[in-house]
Amino acid sequence: MQHKILILFAHPVLEKSAVNDALMGHIPVSSSLVFHDLYEAYPDFNIDVEHEKALLERHDLVIWHHPIYWYSCPPLLKQWIDLVLEFGWAYGPGGTALAGKKLMQVVTTGGSRDAYQRDGFHQHTLLDFLSPMAQTARLCKMEYLPPFVVHGTHRLTKEVTHRYGSAYEALLRAFLNGDFDLDALRKHEYANDWLDNLNA
Repeated sequence: MQHKILILFAHPVLEKSAVNDALMGHIPVSSSLVFHDLYEAYPDFNIDVEHEKALLERHDLVIWHHPIYWYSCPPLLKQWIDLVLEFGWAYGPGGTALAGKKLMQVVTTGGSRDAYQRDGFHQHTLLDFLSPMAQTARLCKMEYLPPFVVHGTHRLTKEVTHRYGSAYEALLRAFLNGDFDLDALRKHEYANDWLDNLNA
């Protein structure tokens, strides 16, 4: 069964991010996939809440695609979360609009995977820092899936960047086509690890 994907992209300085540009370039063209650039749509931060709700209601998988800024997301995505996921609609009494949908983060970060360990430079795993997003999904009765992560963005070669782009494309196509094993995906820290196992 084909699934519908909504990618909510938030990057305030995209022109400085070769990695995110490459990831975007690998997003497949499909009538079942909507790519929504929040900074392009709302440069004044004046979010059309009802429009955003309607988009969410039409899709099965929601992806928050963004760089890691100070262990969190860029401010426009945070404002989107604050305004769109309303009490009584997304959570709380009667708040079942998103129940059963899936949420995944696609994130880029300058730090290496080794740096995001309890004994590493940041003293926490990346999943520790993403836990508020994961809990937001759970509060909205969504399933939070393991994230797709690109570490060490400042040191990646063009070849490695291209490989990440190809992996992102493979991930999106797997969801679009319903060609994935959710139980297997849930066992991994990152969606990347699941993809690596598929290709092993």
